[in-house]
Amino acid sequence: MNITILCSDADHPVNAYLEEWIDQKRNDHTIELVRKRRELTGGDILFLVSCSEIIQAEHRSLFSHTLVLHASDLPRGRGWSPHIWEIVQGAEHITLSLLEAEDKVDSGRIWLKRSIPVEKTALWYEVNESLFQAEIELMDEAVENFRRIEPYQQNKDIAPTYYERRTPADSEIDPYRSIAEQFDLLRICDPGRYPAWFEYLGQKYKIVLEKADHEDN
Repeated sequence: MNITILCSDADHPVNAYLEEWIDQKRNDHTIELVRKRRELTGGDILFLVSCSEIIQAEHRSLFSHTLVLHASDLPRGRGWSPHIWEIVQGAEHITLSLLEAEDKVDSGRIWLKRSIPVEKTALWYEVNESLFQAEIELMDEAVENFRRIEPYQQNKDIAPTYYERRTPADSEIDPYRSIAEQFDLLRICDPGRYPAWFEYLGQKYKIVLEKADHEDN
């Protein structure tokens, strides 16, 4: 099978998982990892993983199937970074959807879904590990069963909801509120890419949250 993965950001932490998956599958399939839609040449399956570009019909027509990995229980949570928004709002599990790409964002037929528990003490990298592993598992299932999977339409009885793209302002911590009140935001902020921060006495500060074992005290 000829498979292409489009992941826009070469620095995204999901890349390590994608590269390992490619190494494991390269004896059975032809797989390439690209960064731009202009690099697409065609094939059987195109996976869109953390893709920031709009993949239009002319690009999708190069492939038998164009599939998006999206971390929400569609049709709820269309748009940007849904699992981040949901964890900030207190979610104790997230849903990963594998769906067909369409012109209207995150509106395509569903191939597969998976529920992922999120412990209340899990930090950003632990959530990433669970999410990225689930993405690899859904990619595996899609490749192994793509002739047998029966896609289904998103539930029309559920009104779609949408999330906006997160900005640095969404990682701001209020120094006058408690840590407990803002813990879900603190723990999901990637300190390297999207750090939590606050401003106090005219100075801006970055916050790095790490787990510490009791014996370290």
